[in-house]
Amino acid sequence: MADKTFLDWPFFEPHHKALALKLDGWAHDALPPIVEGDAHDDVDATCRALVKALGRDGWLRYCVPAAFGGVHETLDVRSLCLIRETLGRHSGLADFAFAMQGLGSGAISMFGSEALKKKYLPAVASGEKIAAFALSEENAGSDAAAMTTSLTRKDDTYVVNGEKTWISNGGIADFYTLFAKTDDGGKKVSAVVVDAGLPGFEIVERIDVIAPHPLGRLQFKNCETPAANLVGEEGAGFKVALSTLDIFRSTVGAAALGFARRALDEATTRALSRKMFGATLSDLPIAQEKLAEMALDIDASALLIYRSAWTKDVQKKRVTREAAMAKLFATDQAQLVIDKAVQLFGGLGVTKGVKVEELYREVRALRIYEGASEVQKIVIARQVLDAFRAEQSGGKE
Repeated sequence: MADKTFLDWPFFEPHHKALALKLDGWAHDALPPIVEGDAHDDVDATCRALVKALGRDGWLRYCVPAAFGGVHETLDVRSLCLIRETLGRHSGLADFAFAMQGLGSGAISMFGSEALKKKYLPAVASGEKIAAFALSEENAGSDAAAMTTSLTRKDDTYVVNGEKTWISNGGIADFYTLFAKTDDGGKKVSAVVVDAGLPGFEIVERIDVIAPHPLGRLQFKNCETPAANLVGEEGAGFKVALSTLDIFRSTVGAAALGFARRALDEATTRALSRKMFGATLSDLPIAQEKLAEMALDIDASALLIYRSAWTKDVQKKRVTREAAMAKLFATDQAQLVIDKAVQLFGGLGVTKGVKVEELYREVRALRIYEGASEVQKIVIARQVLDAFRAEQSGGKE
């Protein structure tokens, strides 16, 4: 059982601790029947079942504001992080299912019109509709400004042309929050909601990855979506995307933290039970060193994650720097923690069906999506430089 003493840190309020403990019990009981076996066999059905269960039992209510079926007046990042950490410790696919409901609808929660919120958010909270976030393209992943998908206004619709790829929930989502160019100069980006099944919208490829997730390439050929589905103002798409990522990048770190905590649990159990050289693995100094390093990296990650979440929730500030640090450090260190766990398991650690082998596959993508680790370093450096320049100029910049 993972250490939960961190819930007593001053970042949290009593309801946060209650949430984490209640969800942990729910995940222990409810998830095994859904995710048992090899989820590669039918990942679509498993994800749909997970969304349905998360919605039925109220956990998806944390993905939307209270006015549209949610729990909190606005998105509470500490709750989102705690949920992703807890689900990640139990099941990577359950974390994925929850995360995409939040990311796919987050822009609507923050920037959508009242009509748009009413149209989509209650169904997200109940698990009735599956959401997706469509930003990346083949040549526009980390460099989102290089996207070529276009939106053209036509009477009371927007016409979409182009392709998106590496889109999570691609093929099972009911709607996609899509980002595309809306001016002839190719500099302005807008966000719009596109429903699955519209004429001209096709899933042209399902993408298999090392950990089972529904992932797809989307193609749009003169696909018309209502102009009322515009999210925020026309041309403000980058603001919408970056504000959404400011919230959800911290939660990616939280998911990685959940994976790392599970790896430490598994490694500790293994070290205490594995007989070696007339003692147990846990008696060997080299094993103790690895366990100590794992625990250190986990606590450091948690501090960065919940500092970022607390700053967003309580101080109501932009957390571009804090969220980038949280995602970068937590995802990079989680991979190292899991690698140490695999090493402590020896040959068993790379055996299919063993939890640490599953974690080893699941954690890798977290260092890439929602901004690769290298991009986070650029973001952090720019924030540091901007802050220094502002200080040097006496706050005049």
